Amino acid sequence: MCSAPARPVHPAPEPVPAGPVPLAARMRAVRGSAIRDLLTLTARHDVLSLAGGLPAVDLMPHERIAAATARALAAPAAVQYSETAGIGALREAVAAHESARTGRDLGPADVVVTSGSQQALDLLARATLDPGAAVVVEDPAYVGALQVFQAAGAVLHGVPVDADGMDLDALERLLDGGLRPRLVHTVASFHNPRGVTLSQQRRARLARLADRYGFLVVEDDPYGLIAFEGPPPVPVAAHGDRVARLGSASKILAPALRVGWLVAPPEVGAAVERLKQSTDLCGSALTQTVAAELLADTDWLQRHLDGLRVAYRSRARAFTAAVDEAFGDAVERSTPTGGMFCWLRFTDGRDTSALLTRAIEHGVAFVPGSAFAVHDPLTSALRCSFATYPEPVLQDAVRRLARAAAPSTAPSTATAS
Repeated sequence: MCSAPARPVHPAPEPVPAGPVPLAARMRAVRGSAIRDLLTLTARHDVLSLAGGLPAVDLMPHERIAAATARALAAPAAVQYSETAGIGALREAVAAHESARTGRDLGPADVVVTSGSQQALDLLARATLDPGAAVVVEDPAYVGALQVFQAAGAVLHGVPVDADGMDLDALERLLDGGLRPRLVHTVASFHNPRGVTLSQQRRARLARLADRYGFLVVEDDPYGLIAFEGPPPVPVAAHGDRVARLGSASKILAPALRVGWLVAPPEVGAAVERLKQSTDLCGSALTQTVAAELLADTDWLQRHLDGLRVAYRSRARAFTAAVDEAFGDAVERSTPTGGMFCWLRFTDGRDTSALLTRAIEHGVAFVPGSAFAVHDPLTSALRCSFATYPEPVLQDAVRRLARAAAPSTAPSTATAS
Protein backbone atom coordinates (compact mmCIF):
# COMPACT_ATOMS: atom_id res chain seq x y z
CA MET A 1 0.00 0.00 0.00
CA CYS A 2 1.44 3.31 -1.09
CA SER A 3 1.61 6.08 1.40
CA ALA A 4 0.75 9.64 0.45
CA PRO A 5 3.75 11.90 0.00
CA ALA A 6 4.49 14.02 3.00
CA ARG A 7 3.24 17.56 2.75
CA PRO A 8 5.97 20.17 2.79
CA VAL A 9 6.04 22.14 5.97
CA HIS A 10 6.02 25.90 5.41
CA PRO A 11 7.13 28.20 8.16
CA ALA A 12 4.39 30.35 9.61
CA PRO A 13 4.37 33.81 8.03
CA GLU A 14 5.84 36.55 10.10
CA PRO A 15 3.18 38.81 11.59
CA VAL A 16 2.77 42.15 9.87
CA PRO A 17 3.40 45.01 12.27
CA ALA A 18 0.35 47.10 12.99
CA GLY A 19 0.27 50.38 11.08
CA PRO A 20 -1.80 52.47 8.72
CA VAL A 21 -4.11 50.61 6.35
CA PRO A 22 -2.42 50.61 2.92
CA LEU A 23 -4.10 52.63 0.19
CA ALA A 24 -4.11 52.22 -3.57
CA ALA A 25 -1.07 53.66 -5.32
CA ARG A 26 -3.25 56.04 -7.34
CA MET A 27 -4.17 57.91 -4.17
CA ARG A 28 -0.65 59.31 -4.02
CA ALA A 29 -1.44 61.43 -7.08
CA VAL A 30 -4.63 62.96 -5.64
CA ARG A 31 -3.96 66.33 -4.05
CA GLY A 32 -5.94 67.52 -1.06
CA SER A 33 -8.53 70.18 -1.66
CA ALA A 34 -8.00 73.62 -0.16
CA ILE A 35 -11.68 74.31 -0.78
CA ARG A 36 -12.69 71.21 1.20
CA ASP A 37 -10.57 72.39 4.11
CA LEU A 38 -11.87 75.94 3.93
CA LEU A 39 -15.51 74.88 3.77
CA THR A 40 -15.16 73.93 7.43
CA LEU A 41 -14.86 77.66 8.11
CA THR A 42 -18.48 78.21 7.09
CA ALA A 43 -19.49 76.88 10.51
CA ARG A 44 -17.49 79.63 12.23
CA HIS A 45 -19.59 82.74 12.77
CA ASP A 46 -16.48 84.89 13.19
CA VAL A 47 -15.15 84.13 9.69
CA LEU A 48 -16.67 85.51 6.50
CA SER A 49 -15.85 82.81 3.95
CA LEU A 50 -15.30 83.97 0.38
CA ALA A 51 -13.72 80.57 -0.26
CA GLY A 52 -16.40 78.10 -1.29
CA GLY A 53 -18.70 78.54 -4.27
CA LEU A 54 -21.76 78.52 -2.06
CA PRO A 55 -24.96 79.91 -3.60
CA ALA A 56 -26.86 82.39 -1.47
CA VAL A 57 -29.23 80.72 0.98
CA ASP A 58 -31.47 83.79 0.98
CA LEU A 59 -31.96 83.47 -2.80
CA MET A 60 -32.92 79.80 -2.82
CA PRO A 61 -36.63 79.06 -3.52
CA HIS A 62 -37.38 77.59 -0.09
CA GLU A 63 -41.17 77.84 -0.28
CA ARG A 64 -41.37 76.36 -3.76
CA ILE A 65 -39.05 73.49 -2.79
CA ALA A 66 -41.14 72.82 0.33
CA ALA A 67 -44.38 72.75 -1.66
CA ALA A 68 -42.88 70.50 -4.35
CA THR A 69 -41.53 68.16 -1.65
CA ALA A 70 -44.96 67.87 -0.05
CA ARG A 71 -46.49 66.99 -3.41
CA ALA A 72 -43.72 64.48 -4.12
CA LEU A 73 -44.23 62.72 -0.80
CA ALA A 74 -47.87 62.06 -1.73
CA ALA A 75 -46.60 59.64 -4.41
CA PRO A 76 -45.23 56.30 -3.10
CA ALA A 77 -42.68 56.11 -5.93
CA ALA A 78 -40.89 59.19 -4.57
CA VAL A 79 -39.53 57.21 -1.62
CA GLN A 80 -38.74 54.01 -3.56
CA TYR A 81 -35.70 52.93 -5.57
CA SER A 82 -35.72 54.43 -9.05
CA GLU A 83 -34.02 53.94 -12.42
CA THR A 84 -30.25 54.22 -12.33
CA ALA A 85 -30.30 56.90 -15.04
CA GLY A 86 -32.85 58.99 -13.13
CA ILE A 87 -36.61 59.28 -12.98
CA GLY A 88 -38.35 59.82 -16.29
CA ALA A 89 -39.89 63.18 -15.42
CA LEU A 90 -36.52 64.72 -14.56
CA ARG A 91 -34.76 63.29 -17.59
CA GLU A 92 -37.54 64.67 -19.76
CA ALA A 93 -37.25 68.13 -18.17
CA VAL A 94 -33.45 68.15 -18.52
CA ALA A 95 -33.66 66.97 -22.14
CA ALA A 96 -36.03 69.83 -22.97
CA HIS A 97 -33.78 72.29 -21.15
CA GLU A 98 -30.63 71.05 -22.92
CA SER A 99 -32.36 70.95 -26.31
CA ALA A 100 -33.27 74.62 -25.93
CA ARG A 101 -29.71 75.53 -24.89
CA THR A 102 -27.86 73.58 -27.58
CA GLY A 103 -30.34 73.54 -30.48
CA ARG A 104 -30.09 69.73 -30.57
CA ASP A 105 -33.03 67.32 -30.55
CA LEU A 106 -32.47 65.49 -27.27
CA GLY A 107 -34.74 63.05 -25.47
CA PRO A 108 -34.84 61.50 -21.99
CA ALA A 109 -32.65 58.60 -23.16
CA ASP A 110 -29.81 61.09 -23.78
CA VAL A 111 -29.69 62.13 -20.10
CA VAL A 112 -28.07 60.44 -17.11
CA VAL A 113 -28.99 62.01 -13.76
CA THR A 114 -26.24 62.00 -11.13
CA SER A 115 -25.67 63.07 -7.54
CA GLY A 116 -24.49 66.54 -8.47
CA SER A 117 -22.35 67.25 -11.52
CA GLN A 118 -19.22 66.20 -9.59
CA GLN A 119 -20.40 62.59 -9.66
CA ALA A 120 -21.02 62.94 -13.39
CA LEU A 121 -17.43 64.11 -13.86
CA ASP A 122 -16.04 61.26 -11.77
CA LEU A 123 -18.07 58.60 -13.59
CA LEU A 124 -17.16 60.10 -16.96
CA ALA A 125 -13.45 59.95 -16.09
CA ARG A 126 -13.75 56.36 -14.93
CA ALA A 127 -15.61 55.43 -18.12
CA THR A 128 -13.14 57.01 -20.56
CA LEU A 129 -9.67 57.12 -18.97
CA ASP A 130 -7.04 54.45 -18.57
CA PRO A 131 -4.05 55.15 -16.31
CA GLY A 132 -1.58 57.29 -18.19
CA ALA A 133 -4.19 58.78 -20.54
CA ALA A 134 -3.62 62.41 -21.49
CA VAL A 135 -6.16 64.97 -20.33
CA VAL A 136 -6.08 68.69 -21.14
CA VAL A 137 -7.30 71.06 -18.45
CA GLU A 138 -7.39 74.82 -18.17
CA ASP A 139 -4.63 76.44 -16.12
CA PRO A 140 -5.81 77.51 -13.56
CA ALA A 141 -8.26 74.61 -13.31
CA TYR A 142 -11.34 73.69 -11.31
CA VAL A 143 -10.03 71.86 -8.23
CA GLY A 144 -12.69 69.13 -8.41
CA ALA A 145 -11.62 68.27 -11.95
CA LEU A 146 -7.97 68.03 -10.92
CA GLN A 147 -8.87 65.58 -8.16
CA VAL A 148 -11.02 63.43 -10.45
CA PHE A 149 -8.43 63.18 -13.20
CA GLN A 150 -5.58 62.54 -10.76
CA ALA A 151 -7.60 59.73 -9.16
CA ALA A 152 -8.09 58.21 -12.62
CA GLY A 153 -4.32 58.18 -13.16
CA ALA A 154 -4.45 60.68 -16.03
CA VAL A 155 -1.48 62.76 -17.15
CA LEU A 156 -2.55 66.40 -17.02
CA HIS A 157 -1.59 69.01 -19.60
CA GLY A 158 -2.47 72.58 -18.68
CA VAL A 159 -3.51 75.19 -21.23
CA PRO A 160 -3.50 78.88 -20.22
CA VAL A 161 -6.69 80.91 -19.80
CA ASP A 162 -6.99 84.50 -20.96
CA ALA A 163 -9.82 87.03 -21.12
CA ASP A 164 -11.60 84.94 -23.79
CA GLY A 165 -11.24 81.60 -22.01
CA MET A 166 -9.03 78.66 -22.93
CA ASP A 167 -6.13 79.64 -25.19
CA LEU A 168 -6.87 77.50 -28.24
CA ASP A 169 -3.67 78.54 -30.00
CA ALA A 170 -1.78 76.93 -27.12
CA LEU A 171 -4.02 73.86 -27.30
CA GLU A 172 -3.50 73.52 -31.04
CA ARG A 173 0.28 73.75 -30.60
CA LEU A 174 0.08 70.78 -28.22
CA LEU A 175 -2.05 68.86 -30.71
CA ASP A 176 0.23 69.70 -33.63
CA GLY A 177 3.15 68.54 -31.49
CA GLY A 178 1.65 65.07 -31.20
CA LEU A 179 -0.42 65.21 -28.00
CA ARG A 180 -3.55 63.09 -28.30
CA PRO A 181 -5.71 63.75 -25.25
CA ARG A 182 -8.64 61.53 -24.41
CA LEU A 183 -10.50 64.46 -22.83
CA VAL A 184 -10.33 68.26 -22.89
CA HIS A 185 -12.06 69.72 -19.84
CA THR A 186 -13.41 73.27 -19.82
CA VAL A 187 -15.59 75.40 -17.57
CA ALA A 188 -16.45 77.48 -20.61
CA SER A 189 -19.00 79.84 -19.04
CA PHE A 190 -17.99 82.09 -16.11
CA HIS A 191 -14.93 80.01 -15.40
CA ASN A 192 -14.08 78.57 -12.01
CA PRO A 193 -11.75 80.07 -10.80
CA ARG A 194 -10.91 82.80 -13.33
CA GLY A 195 -14.46 84.02 -14.00
CA VAL A 196 -13.89 84.45 -17.77
CA THR A 197 -16.05 83.05 -20.58
CA LEU A 198 -14.90 81.15 -23.66
CA SER A 199 -15.77 83.25 -26.72
CA GLN A 200 -18.22 81.90 -29.27
CA GLN A 201 -15.51 81.78 -31.92
CA ARG A 202 -13.36 79.64 -29.65
CA ARG A 203 -16.30 77.38 -28.79
CA ALA A 204 -16.85 76.56 -32.44
CA ARG A 205 -13.10 76.09 -32.96
CA LEU A 206 -12.83 73.76 -29.94
CA ALA A 207 -15.62 71.58 -31.37
CA ARG A 208 -13.79 71.44 -34.73
CA LEU A 209 -10.55 70.44 -33.00
CA ALA A 210 -12.40 67.65 -31.17
CA ASP A 211 -13.64 66.30 -34.51
CA ARG A 212 -10.20 66.59 -36.11
CA TYR A 213 -8.17 65.01 -33.31
CA GLY A 214 -10.74 62.62 -31.83
CA PHE A 215 -10.92 63.85 -28.24
CA LEU A 216 -14.04 64.39 -26.15
CA VAL A 217 -14.77 67.89 -24.85
CA VAL A 218 -16.06 67.86 -21.27
CA GLU A 219 -18.16 71.01 -20.98
CA ASP A 220 -18.63 71.55 -17.24
CA ASP A 221 -21.47 74.07 -17.05
CA PRO A 222 -22.86 74.75 -13.56
CA TYR A 223 -22.86 78.55 -14.00
CA GLY A 224 -23.98 79.10 -17.59
CA LEU A 225 -27.51 80.22 -16.69
CA ILE A 226 -26.23 82.94 -14.32
CA ALA A 227 -25.35 85.51 -16.99
CA PHE A 228 -25.61 89.06 -15.68
CA GLU A 229 -26.45 90.65 -19.03
CA GLY A 230 -28.18 89.11 -22.02
CA PRO A 231 -28.88 85.45 -22.75
CA PRO A 232 -26.68 82.62 -21.44
CA PRO A 233 -23.70 81.70 -23.65
CA VAL A 234 -24.43 79.18 -26.39
CA PRO A 235 -22.81 75.89 -25.26
CA VAL A 236 -19.85 74.24 -26.98
CA ALA A 237 -22.19 71.29 -27.61
CA ALA A 238 -24.15 73.45 -30.06
CA HIS A 239 -21.13 73.31 -32.37
CA GLY A 240 -20.31 69.59 -32.48
CA ASP A 241 -21.11 66.03 -31.42
CA ARG A 242 -17.95 65.16 -29.47
CA VAL A 243 -19.04 67.00 -26.33
CA ALA A 244 -20.19 65.73 -22.94
CA ARG A 245 -22.17 68.37 -21.06
CA LEU A 246 -22.33 68.37 -17.27
CA GLY A 247 -25.14 70.35 -15.63
CA SER A 248 -26.36 70.96 -12.10
CA ALA A 249 -29.32 72.21 -10.12
CA SER A 250 -27.05 73.15 -7.20
CA LYS A 251 -26.25 76.71 -8.26
CA ILE A 252 -29.71 77.62 -9.56
CA LEU A 253 -32.02 75.76 -7.14
CA ALA A 254 -30.32 74.26 -4.06
CA PRO A 255 -27.19 72.14 -3.48
CA ALA A 256 -29.00 69.85 -1.03
CA LEU A 257 -31.12 68.44 -3.86
CA ARG A 258 -27.89 66.77 -5.15
CA VAL A 259 -29.18 66.75 -8.70
CA GLY A 260 -26.75 66.89 -11.60
CA TRP A 261 -26.77 65.42 -15.08
CA LEU A 262 -24.71 64.34 -18.04
CA VAL A 263 -25.62 64.61 -21.71
CA ALA A 264 -23.03 62.86 -23.88
CA PRO A 265 -22.56 60.68 -26.97
CA PRO A 266 -24.64 57.49 -26.55
CA GLU A 267 -21.73 55.12 -25.88
CA VAL A 268 -20.40 57.45 -23.18
CA GLY A 269 -23.78 57.89 -21.51
CA ALA A 270 -24.35 54.13 -21.47
CA ALA A 271 -20.95 53.51 -19.85
CA VAL A 272 -21.59 56.19 -17.22
CA GLU A 273 -24.95 54.64 -16.41
CA ARG A 274 -23.37 51.20 -15.90
CA LEU A 275 -20.75 52.63 -13.58
CA LYS A 276 -23.35 54.60 -11.67
CA GLN A 277 -25.24 51.40 -10.96
CA SER A 278 -22.13 49.96 -9.32
CA THR A 279 -21.64 53.16 -7.33
CA ASP A 280 -25.06 53.90 -5.80
CA LEU A 281 -27.70 51.88 -7.73
CA CYS A 282 -29.78 55.03 -8.13
CA GLY A 283 -30.15 58.58 -6.87
CA SER A 284 -32.86 60.01 -4.64
CA ALA A 285 -36.25 59.72 -6.34
CA LEU A 286 -37.57 62.27 -3.84
CA THR A 287 -35.19 65.11 -4.67
CA GLN A 288 -35.31 64.24 -8.37
CA THR A 289 -39.10 64.57 -8.30
CA VAL A 290 -38.76 67.99 -6.68
CA ALA A 291 -36.14 69.12 -9.21
CA ALA A 292 -38.25 67.81 -12.09
CA GLU A 293 -41.23 69.93 -11.05
CA LEU A 294 -39.14 73.10 -10.74
CA LEU A 295 -37.18 72.61 -13.97
CA ALA A 296 -40.31 71.74 -15.96
CA ASP A 297 -42.13 74.89 -14.81
CA THR A 298 -40.30 77.04 -17.34
CA ASP A 299 -42.18 80.29 -16.62
CA TRP A 300 -41.44 80.06 -12.90
CA LEU A 301 -37.84 78.99 -13.58
CA GLN A 302 -37.25 81.97 -15.86
CA ARG A 303 -38.52 84.41 -13.20
CA HIS A 304 -36.36 82.72 -10.58
CA LEU A 305 -33.25 82.89 -12.79
CA ASP A 306 -33.92 86.55 -13.58
CA GLY A 307 -33.96 87.27 -9.84
CA LEU A 308 -30.71 85.35 -9.30
CA ARG A 309 -28.98 87.25 -12.09
CA VAL A 310 -30.01 90.65 -10.72
CA ALA A 311 -28.94 89.76 -7.18
CA TYR A 312 -25.59 88.22 -8.13
CA ARG A 313 -24.81 91.08 -10.49
CA SER A 314 -25.39 93.53 -7.65
CA ARG A 315 -23.20 91.51 -5.31
CA ALA A 316 -20.43 91.21 -7.89
CA ARG A 317 -20.41 94.97 -8.44
CA ALA A 318 -20.39 95.68 -4.71
CA PHE A 319 -17.49 93.26 -4.20
CA THR A 320 -15.35 94.60 -7.05
CA ALA A 321 -16.01 98.22 -6.07
CA ALA A 322 -14.90 97.41 -2.53
CA VAL A 323 -11.74 95.72 -3.85
CA ASP A 324 -10.92 98.74 -6.00
CA GLU A 325 -11.42 101.11 -3.08
CA ALA A 326 -9.45 99.02 -0.59
CA PHE A 327 -6.51 97.96 -2.78
CA GLY A 328 -6.29 100.27 -5.79
CA ASP A 329 -3.36 99.34 -8.04
CA ALA A 330 -2.05 96.80 -5.54
CA VAL A 331 -4.52 94.23 -6.90
CA GLU A 332 -5.51 93.28 -10.43
CA ARG A 333 -8.91 91.64 -10.69
CA SER A 334 -11.33 90.11 -13.15
CA THR A 335 -14.67 91.76 -13.96
CA PRO A 336 -17.40 89.16 -13.40
CA THR A 337 -20.07 89.01 -16.12
CA GLY A 338 -21.83 86.02 -14.60
CA GLY A 339 -21.34 83.09 -12.27
CA MET A 340 -19.99 83.36 -8.74
CA PHE A 341 -16.26 84.16 -8.75
CA CYS A 342 -13.74 86.98 -8.93
CA TRP A 343 -10.03 86.33 -9.51
CA LEU A 344 -7.53 88.65 -7.82
CA ARG A 345 -3.76 88.99 -8.17
CA PHE A 346 -1.43 91.01 -5.95
CA THR A 347 0.88 93.04 -8.17
CA ASP A 348 3.70 92.95 -5.62
CA GLY A 349 3.91 89.16 -5.97
CA ARG A 350 3.08 88.34 -2.35
CA ASP A 351 2.30 84.75 -1.42
CA THR A 352 -1.45 84.41 -0.87
CA SER A 353 -1.06 81.06 0.93
CA ALA A 354 0.84 82.92 3.66
CA LEU A 355 -1.71 85.74 3.54
CA LEU A 356 -4.54 83.28 4.16
CA THR A 357 -3.36 82.58 7.71
CA ARG A 358 -3.46 86.29 8.53
CA ALA A 359 -6.79 86.69 6.75
CA ILE A 360 -8.43 84.01 8.89
CA GLU A 361 -7.10 85.77 12.00
CA HIS A 362 -8.91 88.88 10.71
CA GLY A 363 -12.12 86.93 10.11
CA VAL A 364 -12.12 86.37 6.35
CA ALA A 365 -11.19 83.42 4.11
CA PHE A 366 -10.46 82.89 0.41
CA VAL A 367 -8.82 80.23 -1.76
CA PRO A 368 -5.15 80.81 -2.70
CA GLY A 369 -4.40 80.62 -6.40
CA SER A 370 -1.99 77.74 -5.86
CA ALA A 371 -4.96 75.44 -5.18
CA PHE A 372 -5.95 75.74 -8.86
CA ALA A 373 -2.45 75.56 -10.35
CA VAL A 374 -1.45 73.03 -12.99
CA HIS A 375 1.90 74.41 -14.23
CA ASP A 376 2.04 78.10 -13.24
CA PRO A 377 2.26 78.19 -9.40
CA LEU A 378 -0.12 81.22 -9.16
CA THR A 379 1.26 82.09 -5.74
CA SER A 380 0.20 85.75 -5.88
CA ALA A 381 -3.42 85.05 -6.94
CA LEU A 382 -6.59 84.20 -5.05
CA ARG A 383 -10.20 83.33 -5.79
CA CYS A 384 -13.17 84.89 -4.01
CA SER A 385 -16.85 84.06 -4.28
CA PHE A 386 -19.20 87.04 -4.09
CA ALA A 387 -22.39 84.96 -4.23
CA THR A 388 -22.89 83.87 -0.63
CA TYR A 389 -23.39 87.19 1.17
CA PRO A 390 -25.37 90.39 0.62
CA GLU A 391 -23.58 93.59 -0.32
CA PRO A 392 -22.82 95.04 3.16
CA VAL A 393 -21.25 91.78 4.34
CA LEU A 394 -19.13 91.55 1.18
CA GLN A 395 -17.87 95.07 1.82
CA ASP A 396 -16.99 94.11 5.39
CA ALA A 397 -15.17 91.01 4.11
CA VAL A 398 -13.04 93.10 1.76
CA ARG A 399 -12.17 95.53 4.56
CA ARG A 400 -11.03 92.58 6.69
CA LEU A 401 -8.93 91.29 3.80
CA ALA A 402 -7.35 94.71 3.36
CA ARG A 403 -6.46 94.86 7.06
CA ALA A 404 -4.93 91.39 6.84
CA ALA A 405 -2.87 92.43 3.81
CA ALA A 406 -1.62 95.64 5.43
CA PRO A 407 1.70 95.44 7.28
CA SER A 408 1.77 95.25 11.08
CA THR A 409 -1.96 95.02 11.75
CA ALA A 410 -3.60 93.31 14.66
CA PRO A 411 -6.48 90.87 14.09
CA SER A 412 -9.96 92.39 13.97
CA THR A 413 -12.65 91.28 16.41
CA ALA A 414 -15.51 92.50 14.21
CA THR A 415 -18.15 90.01 13.13
CA ALA A 416 -20.73 90.12 10.38
CA SER A 417 -24.21 91.15 11.33
